[in-house]
Amino acid sequence: MSPATMRAVVVPTPGGPEALTVVERPVPQPGPGEVLIRVAAAGVNRPDVLQRLGQYAPPPGASDVLGLEVAGEVVARGEGATRHALGAKVTALVPGGGYADYCLAHESLALPVPAVLSLVEAAAIPETYFTVWTNVFERGQLKPGETLLVHGGTSGIGVAAIQLAKAFGAKVITTVGSADKAKAALALGADVAINYREEDFVAATQAATNGQGVDLILDMVGGDYTPRNYQAARVDGRIVQIAFLHGPKVELDLRPLMMKRLTHTGSTLRPRSPAEKAVIAAELYEKVWPLLAEGRCKPVIDSVFALADAAKAHARMESSAHVGKIVLTM
Repeated sequence: MSPATMRAVVVPTPGGPEALTVVERPVPQPGPGEVLIRVAAAGVNRPDVLQRLGQYAPPPGASDVLGLEVAGEVVARGEGATRHALGAKVTALVPGGGYADYCLAHESLALPVPAVLSLVEAAAIPETYFTVWTNVFERGQLKPGETLLVHGGTSGIGVAAIQLAKAFGAKVITTVGSADKAKAALALGADVAINYREEDFVAATQAATNGQGVDLILDMVGGDYTPRNYQAARVDGRIVQIAFLHGPKVELDLRPLMMKRLTHTGSTLRPRSPAEKAVIAAELYEKVWPLLAEGRCKPVIDSVFALADAAKAHARMESSAHVGKIVLTM
């Protein structure tokens, strides 16, 4: 039996990391097709920071409690939820509610924790792996032998993108912000790591591809990077946009888009329906879970904080000093 109340992290008033507030809430009850997870660990992601700042509202019907991914134990099941047994260890993608002792998840978006991973490691998987899979492999159509440019290679997304792209036979170039991060990216399997503070990533990318440019770019920067991505892409190249660290607005010369026959697309994950996300979950379970089980892909944990120290976790993320994932434990 779960208790009647739990700890949860909310943002009563948008602001800095100190705006994160631990409150007591009723333990939610699973509806049809849902499971209740006793959370052992929850991943911290950039969208959580945006939500704290008041720039990224939860989708309709989602919890106002922060957190988009959890790992823990199934302790209750709603009507028709038969996929996971009571007591099963799962990791789940959720539209909100992760920074709490208990969290609801749709059963189709909860996947078994690979035996080789801890629950802290498992909590670092869903948001990044769902995002990378749908954007790099579905929208971006990355193929073996192609070259992927990943901006922010030591972020949670970047780490997952490097490992998955290499596992599926692609070459990887990445941009990073320091010499130490360049070493980390190369250790993860990147073929080339460009320190954007010291060299122009367009020139370095062209040099690394014999002047051809890259087949696919995964971009979370936007802003002034957009025209430079067009320069770094090869003819018939693709750019997939997943965030805008430098802002969503840019003045752009679209001629390279036409001259190179580029495709510039993008997506969001959180507002999609459970049915849409379930398709991604099924593909991950079939194609990526074996790689996790074999240790060919593995989450990189930067740091772990207690739930009560969520503000410190957010400060760590905003420092951009992290390599890999930041995780909260209950």
